[in-house]
Amino acid sequence: MAEKTKVGIATHTELRERALQIARGERRRLPDEPQIWFTSLESLAKVLSEPNRRLLRIIDEQHPASLAELEVMSGRKASNLSRTLKTMSQYGLVRLVPGKRGSVAPEVLVRGVQMDLSIVG
Repeated sequence: MAEKTKVGIATHTELRERALQIARGERRRLPDEPQIWFTSLESLAKVLSEPNRRLLRIIDEQHPASLAELEVMSGRKASNLSRTLKTMSQYGLVRLVPGKRGSVAPEVLVRGVQMDLSIVG
């Protein structure tokens, strides 16, 4: 589990061009580049809102074995949890581990983020 993961902000167009350059071999991922990209500060703020950070703390500290357990621990509805965890999974913040009888156990992959943000240029 990463203690600190670097995040970046880039437009969809910039991210697409970066991915194409890497695929064509014109660019390499550098070790100091962000591992997680958001398309805006608003999207970062939404995914890492206080309720969502609280949810990550519950998962990290209490290790729920299923979404049903997490629903009880967090007080959030299963449909909300499922949607939120799917989004967090797409960003690489959590992993959804298949369990018994179709259950899914969330696992925190990132404990903190670090961001360099250019505000001009």
